[in-house]
Amino acid sequence: MTTAPDFLRRAADIMAERGKQYDKPEGERSMGKCVAAFNIVTGRDLTEAEGWLLLQILKDVRQWQRPGFHQDSADDCIAYAALKAEAKQRERAAP
Repeated sequence: MTTAPDFLRRAADIMAERGKQYDKPEGERSMGKCVAAFNIVTGRDLTEAEGWLLLQILKDVRQWQRPGFHQDSADDCIAYAALKAEAKQRERAAP
């Protein structure tokens, strides 16, 4: 059985790998650009942290959409929670 620390390690590994594939070697950092584009198109003012929250909710919904356990949804939801926390912390630190 997978433990909570195992899930955290797996999510960290996935974020690092996706960062190498799509963004930067230090990990996944695409939400800022996505939110900026969304805000231009819609005229809204979504924050980066809110963008990660939206994806986290999406993964939670998918997790409960069908019976059973969905590894991808669990892994991504954990990663998005960490990215959301990081972005929210930066918001608080911003002048």
